[in-house]
Formats: sequence, C-alpha cells, structure tokens
Amino acid sequence: MFQGMSLVWMALSAVIAYFCGGVNGAILISKCFFKEDVRTKGSGNAGLTNFCRNYGVKYAPLVILTDVVKMVLAVVIACLFLGWSVEAKLWGGLCCVLGHMFPALYKFKGGKGILSSGTLLILLDWRVALVSWGIFILLVLLTRYVSLGSVVCSAAAPVTTFLCYPGHWFAIVLVAIIAGMVIWAHRSNIVRLVKGTE
Repeated sequence: MFQGMSLVWMALSAVIAYFCGGVNGAILISKCFFKEDVRTKGSGNAGLTNFCRNYGVKYAPLVILTDVVKMVLAVVIACLFLGWSVEAKLWGGLCCVLGHMFPALYKFKGGKGILSSGTLLILLDWRVALVSWGIFILLVLLTRYVSLGSVVCSAAAPVTTFLCYPGHWFAIVLVAIIAGMVIWAHRSNIVRLVKGTE
C-alpha cells in the first residue's frame, strides 16, 4: 500500500485535496460572467451539465479547465506527501471529489462529481479511464441521457480497477467509494430514469 505513510501526511493531504475540490468551476464562472449562482438555475446542480443548459457552451471550457486542474493539483499534492502510488492518487482524488460534492465554502452544496471523477480515472490508469469514458460517451450518444452514462460508467470503474489492479484492495475500495458517492448524487436521476420522466 503506502510506504512511509503517516496519519499526519494523510490528514494534511486530505484537507488540501478537499479544499481543492471545493473550487467549483460552474459556480465560479457563473458568478464571474453572469453575476448569478448556477445553483439557482435549472436543476440546481453545480455541475457542467446544468451550467451548459442555462448559460450555453461558450464558457464551458473554463468550467472544465477549473475542475480538471483542481483534481490534478489534489492528486499531485497527495502523491508528493504519500508517494507516487495508485493508492495515493485515489486518496487525493477521493478527498477532492468530497470537496467538489460537499464544498464547505458553498454551504456543502456542490456538483455530482462526474467531471472530477473522470479526470481522476485518467490520472489513475488509461485502461480504467478508457472503459469508463467509453461507456459514458457511448450511452450519452445512444440515449441522450448524461445521467445514465454517468451512473453506468461510475459502476464500471471499480470492476475495471479490480481487473487492472488485482490485490490492490485499498485502491479498489477507494474507487468503489467514489463510484458510490457519484451514483448516490444521481439518485433522483435514477428514479426519473426508472419512471421514464428523466
């Protein structure tokens, strides 16, 4: 697992990664360019999909860039503290996703974690990322439901991680926790998908 790891370094990297995650691109860009909070619009979610539905795609690259950079920073910082391992990447990533979904600076009301989690998978392993991103893109193209693609690709991530890293149980558990958080964040979407009202 981790080598030379201490609880102090774990805690410090967790706090930094959490606050990195709290820098929400959709909220920042909506406030900077539209003088509004994206959470007061549409679905009320502070994510890329809701941002684009309400403000168009012109500023979407800035939202994407913000959420990608914060995950990269969180992972790099965790690895600097804990060593360049799969587990360290996922530890930083988990804490960043927590910060994104439950940001202290925004009354714990953030996004659903898809873009952040997708970035983490790319940083983790191209094979895991390829499967999850492939499933996401395919389902969105076929069904036009971003939520369906998000849920299914999240569910696939722990399975792919297990296949790529057999025996790395801590890493598999961390991916499963992240996937569970993302799926939980989409619980209302799942209900609407089942009812056919999404």
